[in-house]
Amino acid sequence: MTERVPLGDALRASLGEPRNVRLLDSSPRSRVWQVEIAGERAIVKQVTDAGDHRHGADERFTRELTGLRLAARGPVGPAVLGTDPTERVLVLEYLEDLGATDDWLPGYAAALARLHALTGVDDAGVLPRSQGPGPADVESFLAFATALDVPVPAGVPAELAALVERTDPAGHYALLHGDPCPGNDLRTAGGVRFVDFEHAALGDGIVELAYLRAGFPTCWSAMSVPATSLAEAEAVYRSTWRDATGLDVDVVGALADACAGWLIRGDALVERAHRATVDHLARATMEDFDWGYVSARERLVHRLGVVAETAHEPIRELGLLAAELRARLRKAGPDLRPLPGPDSRPW
Repeated sequence: MTERVPLGDALRASLGEPRNVRLLDSSPRSRVWQVEIAGERAIVKQVTDAGDHRHGADERFTRELTGLRLAARGPVGPAVLGTDPTERVLVLEYLEDLGATDDWLPGYAAALARLHALTGVDDAGVLPRSQGPGPADVESFLAFATALDVPVPAGVPAELAALVERTDPAGHYALLHGDPCPGNDLRTAGGVRFVDFEHAALGDGIVELAYLRAGFPTCWSAMSVPATSLAEAEAVYRSTWRDATGLDVDVVGALADACAGWLIRGDALVERAHRATVDHLARATMEDFDWGYVSARERLVHRLGVVAETAHEPIRELGLLAAELRARLRKAGPDLRPLPGPDSRPW
């Protein structure tokens, strides 16, 4: 029996009847089909109610559609061929993924910079602002240190409060993908293109550039980028951003702050469906738990090491605390593994 895609009469009339329908793997938040329409391949995506208790399906559909239309300025995403807001259906350009390459990071970084540079202050309000760390994250992180019996340096609470202020996305208007994970970037003949813009937002692009250092914090495919590859990818991002905007990237202060922001957010230890449900940092003091092929404590050890190594003066004492917490976790869990390298990414 042929899978029936949810294209209404209006879309079928304007685009044609879908043929050679094939249901694709996708997250619980959507259903995705590959089809042929008028002899050309296309993607049909329907945003569903499942898999994200914090953001409703209507909101995610609107964010994705808006993000895709903004990304079309690049282009750094698939073209939108048709929509049905009532059924939350998008018909998208099919992008041929060229598959695995050993040097995917520079292309990824360049595309990320081009994406971030597509919007500015004139686009304020077209998407929600991104969410940075907040006071609840600070409180959770300090309790995490206390639970591990690691003394908190006197200056850390004030450093963290100032960090929350510095990482507030207000005043930043870069187009953020919201989940720029391996698998959401496709290598095509026309360059890297991003897909799945359900959590697109406006904010500071440094937050997503920090994925390279922080181990891809919102992704099941967490990974550690070697120093030489990291330096190359960040240099590509900086030069691409500079060419597009005329501005420089603060690779010392802003990146260190962004990595610290990812560290103190317990929700960055679990998949989206489980975020904002419990204090996941507190949970990590009592048990280790897996997401993808690495564990929460393995993710934390990596992030703590990054903050310890990159902390600049405004978070100097936080860097010292991070080093002590990392040592405590490693001593308690000698079998904790380093994050895998970028050659392990899923394809």
